[in-house]
Amino acid sequence: MPLEGEYEPGTAEWARTQVEKFEASDGAEANELRGKPIVVVTNVGAKSGKLRKTPVMRVEHGGEYAVIASKGGAAEHPTWYWNLKKNPHVELQDGAKRGDFEARELPAGPERDEWWARAVEAWPDYAGYQTKTDRLIPVFVLTPIG
Repeated sequence: MPLEGEYEPGTAEWARTQVEKFEASDGAEANELRGKPIVVVTNVGAKSGKLRKTPVMRVEHGGEYAVIASKGGAAEHPTWYWNLKKNPHVELQDGAKRGDFEARELPAGPERDEWWARAVEAWPDYAGYQTKTDRLIPVFVLTPIG
């Protein structure tokens, strides 16, 4: 069941522009960041209730995806972290393919370690981001619904 509601673009112009180009081209354009593939996650704002769209690095395995709440190693979580905690039903677009997913945050342990390794392989900067912050960078796994 697709998410419904009013879309409110984020404040980061680069992200907003990337999402717009990605969606307008069915993922054929603006589908990379520094040569690495991205996907777009649509979620419901925890406070606003409005639809939010975020480009994130593509970390896929067996039909599931990981999204990494790194915020470049900042001390605080990105805003979308709280959105997924409150409203775990998200939509994900990978190229032209779209689907509904359920997000769950992984606790420290072997499953998180496996997904973290996949994420670092997809985007090596994640390893450096973790060294910049005292928080354990959250990893969400997105599992297809239905």
